[in-house]
Amino acid sequence: MSIRLRIMQQADLDFANELRQIAGWNQTLNDWRRFLSLSPDGCFIVEWNGEAAGTATTTCYGQDLAWIGMVLVHPNFRRRGLGQALLEHCIHHLREVKKIRCIKLDATPDGQMLYEKLGFSAEWSLKRWLGQGGGHGENSPHDELNEQSLELDRTVFAADRSQLLNSLLPDGLASRVLDDGSYGLMRPGMEATYLGASAAACENSGLSIARELIHCAPQKNIFWDLPDANKAAIQLAEKLQFEAKRDLLRMYLGDNSSAGDALGMFGLAEPGLG
Repeated sequence: MSIRLRIMQQADLDFANELRQIAGWNQTLNDWRRFLSLSPDGCFIVEWNGEAAGTATTTCYGQDLAWIGMVLVHPNFRRRGLGQALLEHCIHHLREVKKIRCIKLDATPDGQMLYEKLGFSAEWSLKRWLGQGGGHGENSPHDELNEQSLELDRTVFAADRSQLLNSLLPDGLASRVLDDGSYGLMRPGMEATYLGASAAACENSGLSIARELIHCAPQKNIFWDLPDANKAAIQLAEKLQFEAKRDLLRMYLGDNSSAGDALGMFGLAEPGLG
């Protein structure tokens, strides 16, 4: 029996999306294309005896930070060490090839033990909240991100992800940018609309954007991923009858000297991207 790791290609995307569907995750085929576009040499397939069996992605935000996501193994090939092989390959790629100082990921409770085994430490907890849109999509704003909003995001996220944020706009359902640079995005997913990424210069701005985007969202499920530390956003979620559906833990490996500001995060992009 043999394990082989290789770079993901466009031809692998149907297989990758099948794994996503089996897992019940929210990414679309366009999201897979985005992973490849952002990191053409950093998305991987693991094979078992020559047959594709699992996936993992990495996304670099400059030299300071990179993200590991989409670690999926087909049910037919689980309990053979393929998930660990994928993670070890991603870590080697980011540390030894890309020379990234800090690697992060958003871990499920089931994966936390493996990540700790590989040296990751807990940073902060977060939850996925599920709610409903207001059904007023015809009034959706479509603001362009500007340098002020991108600079604010660099401060809140503690890395430059302007390429990612700009790549989310073309297929987005809505985008709102305020005069203070606060911004919020909303885009489609397979199971629900994503509310995020969103970063705010102050609490009032973050809450205002969230209310507006939720109001104009189609009348379908919304996923809103929030740090547990952002009590103001959570209070709004509860007021709007969102329910906490999934616990996650942000973890890091390496030099996390620039940890960012969880209080300024009013919506994550998604667990696979940060």
